[in-house]
Amino acid sequence: MTPVTDTTAPVLAIDGPSGTGKGTIAGRVARHLGWQTLDSGALYRAFAFLAVENSIDPGDAEGLEALSQSSVIQFVAELDGVKILVGDRDITDEVRSESGGRNASVYAKVAVVRKALLRRQRSMRRPPGLVADGRDMGTVVFPDAFLKVFLDASPAVRAQRRYKQLKGKGFDVTLRALEREIAERDDQDRNRAVSPLVPAADAIVLDTSEKDIGEVFAEVMQFVNEQLDPEKTPRS
Repeated sequence: MTPVTDTTAPVLAIDGPSGTGKGTIAGRVARHLGWQTLDSGALYRAFAFLAVENSIDPGDAEGLEALSQSSVIQFVAELDGVKILVGDRDITDEVRSESGGRNASVYAKVAVVRKALLRRQRSMRRPPGLVADGRDMGTVVFPDAFLKVFLDASPAVRAQRRYKQLKGKGFDVTLRALEREIAERDDQDRNRAVSPLVPAADAIVLDTSEKDIGEVFAEVMQFVNEQLDPEKTPRS
């Protein structure tokens, strides 16, 4: 059963391409505030993982709709990002793999999947608040978010970060292949007709290329505090 959405609950939308640190920042902010967390990219990856596991073809609209109604996908905010659970099963490593990303791209193009997962994303808006991380959180899913942050970084830096992350988890990857995949994904995301990867008109854009996670977290929390409690914001 889909939870009832509370449209009065505040939403912090954090968007940007992969490798900018948005997942880690979203998890840390959610833990700090005690809010719900949504990793929309992981939601698509987890859904695709379940579709493949259950042999549901991308062209099987009825099967995909049924899966969207029955699957239970949860996110747990941790210091280094978000853990992804299906029921009590931790599938974080499986969906974070490069094959998990490729499968997600295939199923994300299916209209019934996008419609079903849009409903699910919005259903996660519950008190005391939600930190939503993705590519179209501030433009499509939560256009009324109280704060929209768009994190960016150079492709070379993002590829290096992704390389270290995957190598640390034991995946066999090459930096050159990751650079190529990131460039291709950027092109697809920025130029797609539906929900392209662009900052919302009212988003704060932060380049994280030369910043560590602690610095980015501090900046984002400053923006959050200014919006949630403007009376405590120093006046010039």
